[in-house]
Amino acid sequence: MKILVVSHTYIVDLNCQKLRELAKLDPNIEVTIVVPKRWKPGGVQNKIIETKSLNQGNFRIIPISNFSENNQAMLTFGLDIIPLLKDFQPDIIQVEQGAKSLAYAQLITLNRLLGLKAKNIFFTWWNLPYETKFPISWLESYNLRNTDGLIAGNQDGVEILRQHGYTGMAKVMPQLGVDEELFSPSNQTQLAEKLAIKSDEFVIGYVGRFVEEKGILTLIKAVSSLQNFSWKLLLLGRGDLKETIISQATDAGIKDRLVLVESVPHDTVPNYINLMNVLVLPSETTYKVKTLTAMGWKEQFGHVLIEAMACKIPVIGSDSGEIPHVIGDAGLIFPEGDSISLGNCLQSLLENKDLEQELADKAYEKGINQYTNIALAKQLFDFYKEILEQKKGK
Repeated sequence: MKILVVSHTYIVDLNCQKLRELAKLDPNIEVTIVVPKRWKPGGVQNKIIETKSLNQGNFRIIPISNFSENNQAMLTFGLDIIPLLKDFQPDIIQVEQGAKSLAYAQLITLNRLLGLKAKNIFFTWWNLPYETKFPISWLESYNLRNTDGLIAGNQDGVEILRQHGYTGMAKVMPQLGVDEELFSPSNQTQLAEKLAIKSDEFVIGYVGRFVEEKGILTLIKAVSSLQNFSWKLLLLGRGDLKETIISQATDAGIKDRLVLVESVPHDTVPNYINLMNVLVLPSETTYKVKTLTAMGWKEQFGHVLIEAMACKIPVIGSDSGEIPHVIGDAGLIFPEGDSISLGNCLQSLLENKDLEQELADKAYEKGINQYTNIALAKQLFDFYKEILEQKKGK
């Protein structure tokens, strides 16, 4: 099976692990990743990444000249992609730039013009209802009509595209998995001492951006009701809400229980997660369905949840977006924005060590079975085989 994956995401080597694992599943699998030759990451001023090729036998990364260096929807490729397609002759072409992507339309068209007969697949994270007008409506319609398989990072993404006319095969899975060698259970006694966290203190943790839509202020309110228990609140991240967090913790009389750590290198994040007795993702949807616009935000997945699961840490999440599907019965769910319900969830763990252990075991089992790069590679391979079998049946 020859698989061509196209996305700016894979200019970062760390993001390629799932596809590396895919290439290891069967000696007959060949994976070629096409990345833009030049790309400007979001939020990085005046920084252009010059990508490099990589050849590891049946796993390759090939930079191709590109138009638009910082707009996912407008990204397209130069003529040097044509000889690559002719030489590789892929069975699967997967473009991870969304349903309204010009690059996806380009690859669909080249697939047809070059007579490749590959199956067209795209990936999307988009989970908010939206309306389109010409010419975007035409572009999306063209892409969906010529799609053999859809992969979405969340359930909402599939449902929205069904509403836009897509009737084909679909798979829900995240774009990136968790590295179970990096994110694994470990003792962090020295780090706890460094952060002045005592061995008998229950550590309530959060990892992510310090912004309102992540629900941190709801978390502050929730823990403020638990002052009869021994705990610390460990917040790892950064953002505009930092001073507000400190101010509200001070007003609530819990500033001395707040451990605030600025963003750290990715490979040290597991150390902090392993300090926690529970990780909380209290995201809050800002999108209002009745407005019928694409403005706003809803949790698309919650990657930190599966990182905590792999570390055997219990998880609590709000019911925003994909969070309930990610957690399932392997953790606790509360209504978004409801600090009382969140406080009750936390109290149930503070009072019941057996429940804490039960949820830790369930989280670990689900994380390892469903969300590691190896697990996702197997799911992806099975989806490809299903699509190709459908092709033979026609």
